[in-house]
Amino acid sequence: MKKIFSKESAIGFITVISLVILYISVNYLKGINVFKPSNHYYIRMPKVNELQQSSPIYVDGFKVGVVNAIDFRFDKKDFITVQVNLDKQMKVETGSYFELKSGLTSGAYLDLRLNKYVGTYCAIGDTLEGISAPGLMDKISETFIPQIENILPRLDSILQGIQTLVNHPALGQSLEHISASTASLEKSAQQLNQILSRDVRPMLSNLTQTTSDLAVFSGKVKQLDLDLTMNKVNSALGNIDQLSKQLNNKDNSLGLLLNDRSLYNHLDSTAINASQLLLDLKQNPKRYVHFSLF
Repeated sequence: MKKIFSKESAIGFITVISLVILYISVNYLKGINVFKPSNHYYIRMPKVNELQQSSPIYVDGFKVGVVNAIDFRFDKKDFITVQVNLDKQMKVETGSYFELKSGLTSGAYLDLRLNKYVGTYCAIGDTLEGISAPGLMDKISETFIPQIENILPRLDSILQGIQTLVNHPALGQSLEHISASTASLEKSAQQLNQILSRDVRPMLSNLTQTTSDLAVFSGKVKQLDLDLTMNKVNSALGNIDQLSKQLNNKDNSLGLLLNDRSLYNHLDSTAINASQLLLDLKQNPKRYVHFSLF
């Protein structure tokens, strides 16, 4: 049977297929879909900081295309030509422009600013204007670097002041005093622990014993018949009250003696007379005693 393709034809066919696959793969890695139709436009950029081939193009945060090529015109060095491929359905109004931006991690990209206030559109292959927005490093260099330059002299003065303070002998003395104070506090804490272990524990034991004694005493007080005791106290108070009434009445001897003035006067007069009689008996015994022998 006769072969349809020779060996050389098969090798050439495989080579062509491999090149096509390689081309498709390389463009796919660049973000270019060769099977998806697209429209190409040109951009006049003053500079292309970090912008590369296959860098994305966004409209309101949505990816609509990629950078296809970057061409530096040596005869016209005032701008750089950038070729971009946009989605086939993407229509660009006249007066629109591209803005070059750079992200912190994503690198440079193009942001398409559409002029939504007109009804006319750019033709495929037209050249649009491009501007370069300040990047992150540009903002840092414009904003933070001048502030840092103003801070550096102050920072140098602060560092010199800190160095002077560190080298001052008073700082070493203060540290020594702090160390001595810390040692003294540690010693005081040890002494306090000793006092607590030596004195406070016995005091707590005594307090516990006192509390137990109070509990026993309280129990004994609860056991007393308070009603019987109060009855006895009331009875004694009644007897005292009755005795007081009897002393105030004149129907008894003690009451008459305490309350009858005449009886008191008679007793007083009798006592005086008895005293005078005894005195006269002592002074004149012969009036009352006679001795006769014959």
